[in-house]
Amino acid sequence: MTDIKKNLEEVEKTLADGVKLIAVTKTHGPDMINEAIDCGVTDIGENKVQEIMDKYEKVKPVNWHMIGHLQTNKVKYIIDKVCLIHSVDSLKLAKEIDKRAGAAGKTMDILIQVNSAGEESKFGISPEETEGLIMEILETCPNIKICGLMCIAPLEEDPEDARPYFKAVKEQYERFKNIEHRRMDMKYLSMGMSHDYIAAMEEGSNMVRVGSAIFGQREY
Repeated sequence: MTDIKKNLEEVEKTLADGVKLIAVTKTHGPDMINEAIDCGVTDIGENKVQEIMDKYEKVKPVNWHMIGHLQTNKVKYIIDKVCLIHSVDSLKLAKEIDKRAGAAGKTMDILIQVNSAGEESKFGISPEETEGLIMEILETCPNIKICGLMCIAPLEEDPEDARPYFKAVKEQYERFKNIEHRRMDMKYLSMGMSHDYIAAMEEGSNMVRVGSAIFGQREY
């Protein structure tokens, strides 16, 4: 049986000052999630819209994050449920979020997903496309606030090998961090998962998405 409290304490010991922990709950049921919330977890991340829908009413009050790929036709289901969408990688998706947020009378906080490794199997834009997408969203999406960048590094056997991918996204983050715009507040750099979050923090991440180190290995 997974000792969530002990695992959480072990993870929290390793977190650098000011780093926000997102507990990744994909495939885990409401009972385990509620146990984590009882142990102090304030933010949880889900990869799939359907899992948010299935669990939302059964989970204690908590901040929900959409961290997986989001299809435009699913935005309407979560616009009133999540506090931050980590995975915006196209103007088309941003415009749908903007439309749904406007209809709900809210401003939606998002992160831009950057695929710094250029992996075809992963979503996200290239570092070179980051500025263009940010500017287009600021110009055309009045109901969106850009709150930072996110990346998923390739799954390297040695987490040290992921550093260049984190560095590349941190460089983009630094470019936009101090730009003043009422709909941009670059406060989050969401990088690092259970196997590589230590390296990610050392490269500047201030938001980590940790699942198996807290909840144990997933059962598919």
